[in-house]
Amino acid sequence: MLPEDRLHQITDRFEYLEARLNAGPAPDEIAAISREYSDLKPVAAQIDAYRRLRAEIAEAEAMRADPEMRALADEELPRLRAALPAAEEALQLALLPKDAADARPAMIEIRPGTGGDEAALFAADLLRMYTRYAEARGWRLEIVDLQETELGGIREVTARIEGEGVFARLKYESGVHRVQRVPATESGGRIHTSAATVAVLPEAEAVEIDIPAGDIRIDTMRSSGAGGQHVNTTDSAVRITHLPSGIVVTSSEKSQHRNREIAMQVLRARLFDLERRRAADAMAADRKAQVGSGDRSERIRTYNFPQGRMTDHRINLTLYRLDQVLGGDLDEVIDALAADAQAQMLAEMDG
Repeated sequence: MLPEDRLHQITDRFEYLEARLNAGPAPDEIAAISREYSDLKPVAAQIDAYRRLRAEIAEAEAMRADPEMRALADEELPRLRAALPAAEEALQLALLPKDAADARPAMIEIRPGTGGDEAALFAADLLRMYTRYAEARGWRLEIVDLQETELGGIREVTARIEGEGVFARLKYESGVHRVQRVPATESGGRIHTSAATVAVLPEAEAVEIDIPAGDIRIDTMRSSGAGGQHVNTTDSAVRITHLPSGIVVTSSEKSQHRNREIAMQVLRARLFDLERRRAADAMAADRKAQVGSGDRSERIRTYNFPQGRMTDHRINLTLYRLDQVLGGDLDEVIDALAADAQAQMLAEMDG
């Protein structure tokens, strides 16, 4: 049985927000009220469906007292009662706490780990995978900073991805990705194991993360790289160092003004991510990190080329369609991770 007082609080709040929107809120309140109303609308719909089902069950049970209606009630009650567990589960899922960052754009950073040139080539494969996934979902991916190797690999890349539900989907990608394959540079045909690290950060608003001018050092420099469109002949690249934390970010597009703007976006995202982690650690200091926590040191996935398989170690999911996954077909993996995260939250609520 779900707590009725909590359901009343939600529906009362939803009705209040609806009334405020209909009355025409002040211009500076419209965005916040509309956002909260949109977040609560599907929850209110689930509460309404759950209450209607319970009312139908109560009505059918009351009908059994009437001899003329008992047969009809006995026919309806099994169907109605059988539908109740699914309605309760749907409502519990709707009531799960939402990550406030889920609707935000995201910064994704990819760096090669162990494996030398092969790790850098794998990092490039991961960038292509996320680029194709973004294209398939209608998201916009913008390269912020890209440092390439002579062989076409990546030393480091930062990209910004904007669209509906970007962070909600990509937050499960943070961690160490491992590849097992015969490198193109290997003449003996031996299988090598290499790795790359992915970090997915929710974008922060300037009002959320205040960065005093005295806390940063801004340097301009000439772009570095293996060649191509990402190398400039002017000193337009920007490097910003956040002195208190030691975080360094760079942006190397053609406009120095735009580079400052992008680098500050990335810096805010990293500082916002640090604050989120501190808050999460404080709340969950006595329990294991959950799926999607984004632990940079956790080996989350293996891409095995000889067997044509991808295995996500957090949920023991193995798919034997590696080409499609690396081609950006990530929905099955991410859906499974999201479902597992929901199941863990439901278990915590029940506990």
